Amino acid sequence: MRRRRKKSLTATQQRKKEHLELCLDGQTVTGTFGTGLDRYSFLHNALPEVDIDEIDLRASFLGKQLKAPLLISSMTGGFELARKVNRNLAQAAQQLGVAMGVGSQRVALEEKSVADSFKVRDLAPDILLLGNLGAVQLNYGYGIEQCRQAVRMIQADGLILHLNVLQEAVQPEGNRNFKGLTAKIGEICRQLEVPVVAKEVGGGISADVARRLKRSGVKAIDVAGRGGTSWYAVEAKRAALRGQPIDHTFSDWGIPTEEALVQVREATPDLEIIASGGIRNGLDIAKTIALGANVAAIGQPLLAPALESAGEVVKFLTGIIYDIKVAMLCVGVTNLGALCKAPLLRRP
Repeated sequence: MRRRRKKSLTATQQRKKEHLELCLDGQTVTGTFGTGLDRYSFLHNALPEVDIDEIDLRASFLGKQLKAPLLISSMTGGFELARKVNRNLAQAAQQLGVAMGVGSQRVALEEKSVADSFKVRDLAPDILLLGNLGAVQLNYGYGIEQCRQAVRMIQADGLILHLNVLQEAVQPEGNRNFKGLTAKIGEICRQLEVPVVAKEVGGGISADVARRLKRSGVKAIDVAGRGGTSWYAVEAKRAALRGQPIDHTFSDWGIPTEEALVQVREATPDLEIIASGGIRNGLDIAKTIALGANVAAIGQPLLAPALESAGEVVKFLTGIIYDIKVAMLCVGVTNLGALCKAPLLRRP
């Protein structure tokens, strides 16, 4: 019997595969400086008058109810291993009642046969699910139809348009024309039937950009600040795989997560905000809620559990969720509304 030849990966699929493999080693793709969240601490309440079992973590985001203020961040898709990751993440999201975003779907619009690696609705019928495309693609032939295709592909509740200026600038295959994108994002926001979320990928979002995005019509902003996965470092590692010297020039470029969150909340007080970029535990999440985030997102730390099983993802996130409750118990608050008002001490 003739063995079926395995189809080779396209250039975009190969890039996505390399991204996932490199991101598994978190130490190799993070910058020197942190998120800035370590400069904050809560005022400890030694007599909280709170039962931890009565703490309510429910949150509303983009019109849907979550059981905890948590989004599984956009990471991958486009090849078989990515399908396993996405499906394990989705099962965990469904079980825990949290939100999820998928990786950039451009690869599936170019190669229809890999769309299945993004499809998780059969496993997660109730979750807030977000599609994902690069905003810069709006300057390279993409428009409202491609955005609608991405949403339909996974039956998404919203669409992330990610902003990755530095990554595109240093990526050999990068698309570097970001001119006129503010207006084009506005057109998508006006025409698309689901909410649009603007997301950075590790460089952070400033107050000025947040105001422009709000005027364009985005319904939420993911600040995705410096301190977590550096896509500049990822691309530098990819270059090293091909024998090129590693360039460290922009290794610590970007707005720290804490600073981006504070700026965006002050600039857009009535916009929904996702805090991401180096979020590693429940205490980080509690701090971001107190600083003004509606939800927080975790990405890279979930890759290894997701390669194992949905159960491992549930176990990891259950610990994160419990730590949010521990922080709230030690502050003396029982819901996220009260956590927003909890005093934070900031070291210089």
